[in-house]
Amino acid sequence: MDNSKPKRRITPNKFILMVYDISSTVIAVLISLLIFYEGHITPAAIDIFKQTWFVYPIVGAIIFYLIGFFDQMWAFASTTQYMMITAGALVQTVAMVLILQLMNLRFAYVIYVLYWFLLTIILLFIRVVFRWYRSQQVKKRQKAQTDEATKNVLIVGAGQAGFQIISELQNRQVIRKPIAIVDDNPLTHTYKNLGVPVLGDRYSIPHLVKDLKIDEIILALPSAPRSEIREIIEIARNTSAKVLMLPYFAGALNEDYSAKLSDIREINIEDLLGREPIKLEMDGIAAYLKGKSVLVTGGGGSIGSELARQIAKFKPGILVLFDIYENNVYELQQELKAKYGDSLNLIVQIGSVRDKSRIEQIFAQWHPNVIFHAAAHKHVPLMEDSPEDAVKNNLLGTSYVAEIAGKYHAEKMVLISTDKAVNPTNVMGSTKRLCEMVMLAANQKYPNTCYAAVRFGNVLGSSGSVIPLFEKQIKEQHRVTVTHPDIKRYFMTIPEASRLVLQAGSYANHGEIFVLDMGEPVKILDLAKELIRLSGYEPDVDIPIDYIGLRPGEKMFEELYLDKEHLDKTAHSKIFTLQQNHEVKSLKKEINTLLNLIHIRSPKLNKKVNTLLNDTVSLIGEENPYKQK
Repeated sequence: MDNSKPKRRITPNKFILMVYDISSTVIAVLISLLIFYEGHITPAAIDIFKQTWFVYPIVGAIIFYLIGFFDQMWAFASTTQYMMITAGALVQTVAMVLILQLMNLRFAYVIYVLYWFLLTIILLFIRVVFRWYRSQQVKKRQKAQTDEATKNVLIVGAGQAGFQIISELQNRQVIRKPIAIVDDNPLTHTYKNLGVPVLGDRYSIPHLVKDLKIDEIILALPSAPRSEIREIIEIARNTSAKVLMLPYFAGALNEDYSAKLSDIREINIEDLLGREPIKLEMDGIAAYLKGKSVLVTGGGGSIGSELARQIAKFKPGILVLFDIYENNVYELQQELKAKYGDSLNLIVQIGSVRDKSRIEQIFAQWHPNVIFHAAAHKHVPLMEDSPEDAVKNNLLGTSYVAEIAGKYHAEKMVLISTDKAVNPTNVMGSTKRLCEMVMLAANQKYPNTCYAAVRFGNVLGSSGSVIPLFEKQIKEQHRVTVTHPDIKRYFMTIPEASRLVLQAGSYANHGEIFVLDMGEPVKILDLAKELIRLSGYEPDVDIPIDYIGLRPGEKMFEELYLDKEHLDKTAHSKIFTLQQNHEVKSLKKEINTLLNLIHIRSPKLNKKVNTLLNDTVSLIGEENPYKQK
């Protein structure tokens, strides 16, 4: 490995500067002599100069190079660089005094002082002139750009964040000009914020955009309720102006908070859902994760990867990511390494939850205390066509992980379940419901390990979800396909879901099924229309919406729990538990029956899965609520 310093490239400008600096040493000594002798240099002084003139540029070149005169960006020089020039001139002067002494030659000491002063002035002169020239060029370009591309900006929010954004726009931006502010507080309507007037409330936005020729609207409301943000966005989007916003910051009202232009982003679909950000009990989560060995199966997936990001914040002793697909988990590995470096003990392992011996190897080597089981097949239509893989990956994989977790006395195992496990009408939902039952059975078999499941709905932006599909269709096909105009789904963002899973894990005691509050279900059609508008098009005008009918196994409406099931509150307002007042027997016999069907690739598997689900529910003494409608 070559540890040598990189060679310094001599550019034309740098060469000119070097010649100037070296020549300055000779010029400075000549001027010093002229000043000292008032224009009449003595023959003795001239003789000394003739003997030593060539030494000045040689010594100057060496000293200036070593100090780094020629490695600075003088167009942006600061006080530090100018002090370096002064010091370099002094070092060169002292060096010349010593050299002349060794040559038994000397000038009057006042000449050396004059020499240092003049050399400093000459060296600084060219740099100051260069910097002035460059600044004038930049100003000319900026003015030209400003004249052509200045955007008039309307700020929504007259508070701290609005003030900081206006300040940065005025001091650092030349293409954006804050024209006016709107704020719902009527007490601010007579104010000016850094000279920018407050001209009304949110309902004033449309006519202000028109009258003031506003190009951009910036929402500087980082701590406002999401419902309020959504209302303002809807008003702003009905104008010709581009809408931007500051993201939500939990500490927005703290003194340390500072809004920056770099934080401003475009509106996304999450903003339009109007959901409030998740608040976590950090101490409770840290208590069961900090310093522990944590395993995330499916660690490269949408939920698994976000779980890993969140877990890393709580300083686990070891974080093991287990996934069958190497590409996604590799990218996550690089991301976490770049962010945490050696402070995070990160282990990435490739393998399948179907491979029992591989899972046991992972447990034997890393002894995970906490397991988040996110590995699963989740695509409903695909699983209808490949039920054997749904059973192997979802059901068998879960049973393997649960069994080995109990065998190795893990503290907690949390299963990522789905709303499709409620009243399942498809193979994927049926296998996930059986996974929940496996967890309940394991909880009774291995009392030293706490087993729990977290059930939630669709996750915005996850792999295979409608959002990426719609975005791709809009971009490539200029059309959007919706299965049915009335179909509804519960939605949650990936970070929301992951944080609530971690929070639910802190509440897990033994055998709970946690249900997350997903808010109100959203029409897929409305979601498609919003995405089309966000892309700058009009639904059914620029981008047509085609209805293709329900896919195999798909329901019109999803449920998070049955009407007859009772929910208990937890300490978190968005997390509930389903009461489990029954015994669950081992499902080994039923799982083996399914495996036998898989081995012979029986065409009866789809029907058998649902039949088995009905039988399993009847085992726990309930009226069968899972019978297909």
